[in-house]
Amino acid sequence: MPFTKFTNLDFDQIKTSIKDYLRANSTFTDFDFEGSNFSVLIDTLAYNTYITAFNSNLVVNESFLDSATVRENVVSLARNIGYVPSSRTSSEATVSFTATTSGTDTLTIQAGLVCIGNLRESSYVFSVPENITATVSNGVATFNNVKIKEGTFLKKTFTVDGSLDQRFVLDNSFIDTSTIVVYVKGPNDSGNGNKYELIENIFQVNSTSETFLIQEVQDEKYELLFGDGYFGKKLENDSVITVTYIVTNGKEGNGASSFSFAGAFTDGNTATVSAITTIQSSQNGSDIESIDSIRNFAPRLYASQYRAVTPGDYETIIKSKIFPNAESVSVVGGEELDPPQFGKVIISIKPKGGTYVSDFNKQQIKNKLKLYSVSGIDADIIDAKILYVELDSSIYYNSSQVGSVEDLKSRVINSLTAYSRSSELNSFGGRFRYSKVLRTIDATDAAITSNITKVRIRRDLKVKVNSPTQYEICFGNKFHANPAGKNIKSTGFKVLGETSTVYFTDTPNEDLRTGTISIVKDVETISNADGTISSSIPVVVQSAGTVNYVTGEILIGAVTITSTSLTGDIVEIQAFPESNDIIGLNDLYLSFSIGKSNINMVKDVIASGDDISGTVFSRTDYYRSSYSNGELKRI
Repeated sequence: MPFTKFTNLDFDQIKTSIKDYLRANSTFTDFDFEGSNFSVLIDTLAYNTYITAFNSNLVVNESFLDSATVRENVVSLARNIGYVPSSRTSSEATVSFTATTSGTDTLTIQAGLVCIGNLRESSYVFSVPENITATVSNGVATFNNVKIKEGTFLKKTFTVDGSLDQRFVLDNSFIDTSTIVVYVKGPNDSGNGNKYELIENIFQVNSTSETFLIQEVQDEKYELLFGDGYFGKKLENDSVITVTYIVTNGKEGNGASSFSFAGAFTDGNTATVSAITTIQSSQNGSDIESIDSIRNFAPRLYASQYRAVTPGDYETIIKSKIFPNAESVSVVGGEELDPPQFGKVIISIKPKGGTYVSDFNKQQIKNKLKLYSVSGIDADIIDAKILYVELDSSIYYNSSQVGSVEDLKSRVINSLTAYSRSSELNSFGGRFRYSKVLRTIDATDAAITSNITKVRIRRDLKVKVNSPTQYEICFGNKFHANPAGKNIKSTGFKVLGETSTVYFTDTPNEDLRTGTISIVKDVETISNADGTISSSIPVVVQSAGTVNYVTGEILIGAVTITSTSLTGDIVEIQAFPESNDIIGLNDLYLSFSIGKSNINMVKDVIASGDDISGTVFSRTDYYRSSYSNGELKRI
């Protein structure tokens, strides 16, 4: 039998197989299938087989976590191994205000709408999930550091009927599950009843534990699960479940800083509310966990069994269970440090849409990690150290193929920005791949003939103003060491006892492995007696520190910096890498900085036909070097 291929998914191949099968039958040996109406029947059979095979392939793919593409199927498969995807997270702001009232000892803001925040010419609702009470003193109630969450506050009630098929599904999508508050009132209870606690697993849960679980169901909605009398308290018939929660816009609510009061007080109290002071603009809002993230973390969390032992366990538990707003996490064991710190774990977290994790969130993360980590291991959460990669690129273009140079430059920047968002970057342990950047630039437009692109790396040093301080700046990448120096550049700052703006620079030792860091003024020009002009670099501090070109480490001795040229007490320190491929080593978060890069458009006079002989191209005023500029300061 020739009909032996059962794996074909191509229509024409299926059709050919059917014809071969029919020709094997003596009745149709010399039959002309193409020139008869029999061809329509064969097409129908082939089409039906093709559709059946295609659907079967899709069904099989949706049965495995690695290949499923429909969110409901991915969530269901992750649920089988005990993984609950992270929900949307409300953007949170901190505000303070006072309310003037009379006749009461306390004043309580009712759960729900509190403020309206203005952002990008739009208004966003900010709420609180529970009542907030303040003491009234001399007719004034002060509400300090109130945490408000972006989103609409909603309430849902269920009555337990005891049926086996009863489900408690919340009607809304886009819920921030961290704001879910559940009260259960028995048939003979008064008020709202007892508050139930949300748990993530059934460890240490007994038959009387007043707890509930959640799981994502269809359309990104959530279902509440209660105990069965063995693991968790079983609900009585006619009990009333009251659920409150916030439906949020996620990351769209980030950045609101101007608020107006729109809340209400309990018990019919009235008050005059002062202007709202914004302590912290709204931040940390995020979208629901993506399918790719679920595929990544579900099996890892299952493998860890909710125990933080390896660095991968810490990363998975922090991102999936403790702090879903983390964009990237770096975990380094204390034994890997120099000198070693046994019994410690050093954790760096880069939050989504921000640079640093607040001290409050750091403490919360440390407290929650104790539920997972091995006894005796102390977790230390430090601020993320960001290593910026910048370009100094001269891009040659054929002017005969370009209508607008600025438009071409904008498209180059857009191409680089798209690459900067790739998974290779924006992470601890990320890698900047030089060859891909060159291809990205060249592929932007056919008018681009070539590019000469230099790479530099930068760290932002946050200084302690008016305080003698030592600094250590690690780049994690080998520096290029030019024997003439000026490999290390910085933005300007001022030091105690010097009124002029000064800069960091370096002088390599003979071995080109180490060097000395000096503090110098800008280059000064000197008119000599013979009419010639020379230049010099006034030195303020000859030996202010050391640089190790091999390890990419700069150590600065005690120096008192009184001010910086950049806002925020920042001194930008720049170096040139020995390799144009850059890595984010250990706790360094790699970020491709397009905004600080130099993109220069240069007319290709040879390709344009203006300089066929290449004379202009090789002129010193036109020529573009592939090496560092030799300037003293960072520009």
